Amino acid sequence: MASTDRVSKEGLTPLPQFKGNPGWEFTDISKLDLGSFEPEEPVDAAPAIFDMPANAAPLEDGHELLGSVVTKEDAFTVRNRERWEHGALVHVPAGERLEEPVVIRAGVGDALEWRTLIVLEEGAEAEVWEEWVSGNGGEGFFNGVTEIVLGEGATLHYVGAQALNDSTWVFANQRAVVARDATLDWSALAFGSMRGKVWMETKLAGQGSSARVTGAYVSDGRQHLDFDTLQEHAAPDTVSDLAFRGVLGGRSSAVWRGMIQVDPGAQKTDAFQECRNLLLSKKAHADAIPGLEIQADDVRCTHAAAIAQLDKDQVFYLRSRGLPEHTAQRLIIDGFLQELVARLAEGQIREITAGALEARLAELLA
Repeated sequence: MASTDRVSKEGLTPLPQFKGNPGWEFTDISKLDLGSFEPEEPVDAAPAIFDMPANAAPLEDGHELLGSVVTKEDAFTVRNRERWEHGALVHVPAGERLEEPVVIRAGVGDALEWRTLIVLEEGAEAEVWEEWVSGNGGEGFFNGVTEIVLGEGATLHYVGAQALNDSTWVFANQRAVVARDATLDWSALAFGSMRGKVWMETKLAGQGSSARVTGAYVSDGRQHLDFDTLQEHAAPDTVSDLAFRGVLGGRSSAVWRGMIQVDPGAQKTDAFQECRNLLLSKKAHADAIPGLEIQADDVRCTHAAAIAQLDKDQVFYLRSRGLPEHTAQRLIIDGFLQELVARLAEGQIREITAGALEARLAELLA
């Protein structure tokens, strides 16, 4: 079927075209045959990152907030809305604080349409860890929607991890709406998949709300990772801080496109975004594209992006002190990523993230 004729389902909602639709200039999905993937039950899969049993409640259709946060009408969100049958619900009542993390695990066999809804009412506090993992080694398809709603003064630490096998397509739309004086600390880890695209959007909807978004990806082989992030400031006196780090080996590639959007009236906005990539191979490739869209006049918004190979001078310096080349390279990479880990709150989240990065780097550098 010609790419111009490709559709998501029964002639509905065309698939985005490589270099033909905004946001798809770097990710070619022309080899994706959606018709060959029919949604199945989640499969049992060993924990890839979070060594704890899943304990979230199942999500059922009909929840009043379901579909109210992610409202995209692209092929993947429409398909998910029409076909999903499995997902997880975390709902914390007003004023309550969960003492233990909620763990969500989506095991992918051939295909999985998955939804997650996280709702924290006024003044609630929680940690939620979610991971998407493969249950087999064959080609797969994961399509997820994550919706996060934080009430006034709520605090959420959310960690989303993706460790799918390198034959699986991944698509996800994730969006959070943060009310007055609420705080979101969102971490994302991406180690697997073959190709796809993930949207991560945060709307600071209430005055005094804040969001910190921290992302790390490590790729190898011919993997291609694509992140599209949005920090929307829709109210005054809001703060957002986003930082991504990527380590790429083999012939892998990655793209990060970030946008800080300041809506009219969102004065006193303080927003920052950066993406830095470290290439371990001359055939690895990364693109980092920050952006600003500002419609208020009393704001502070900055961004940064960098892509570089391993610094030969740093490697030489460490080797001149008696370290083997492999060890010298590992120390430089560790230092590059530790800046990211230091952004995370002390405790289990930082320990898990540091351990996951260490394990993934061991695989990459083996």
